[in-house]
Amino acid sequence: MAKEQGTAMIAQNRRARHDYAIEDTYEAGLVLTGTEVKSLREGRASLAESFISIDRRGEIWLESANIPEYLNGTWNNHAPKRKRKLLLHAEQIAKLARQTEAKGYTIVPLSLYFKDGRVKAQIALARGKKEFDKRQALREEQDKREALRVMRYRNMRNS
Repeated sequence: MAKEQGTAMIAQNRRARHDYAIEDTYEAGLVLTGTEVKSLREGRASLAESFISIDRRGEIWLESANIPEYLNGTWNNHAPKRKRKLLLHAEQIAKLARQTEAKGYTIVPLSLYFKDGRVKAQIALARGKKEFDKRQALREEQDKREALRVMRYRNMRNS
């Protein structure tokens, strides 16, 4: 059987990019069961209410991520919102634990994707945005879109 190549997006957490200022990103592996992988291959996952926690033993966990039960699964199907272990180097976990102890920092999941046949999670060290920061970011995006629209219109008239 041929080995898979490249990346394929499964799910994104768009709300995280809106609510948090992303400081640093990491790629982590996921410990999954067979039916979870099959459900992910069907593109069925949600990171909407998910979060990352670090326990006392230095293990990092993805919690509340919704991977629905595999439709063709049997009695050994998985629980949709169970805790899933993330795989990172010990130094990376220690660094994240130190930084989250600082005021205002948290770890958020950004996306789930397949990379060369394996499920990966992109996680980020982030600082929560204030309400005015969110409004300012939306205003900047709107200004960029307006500027591009004007430039496109001018280019069409000059052609």
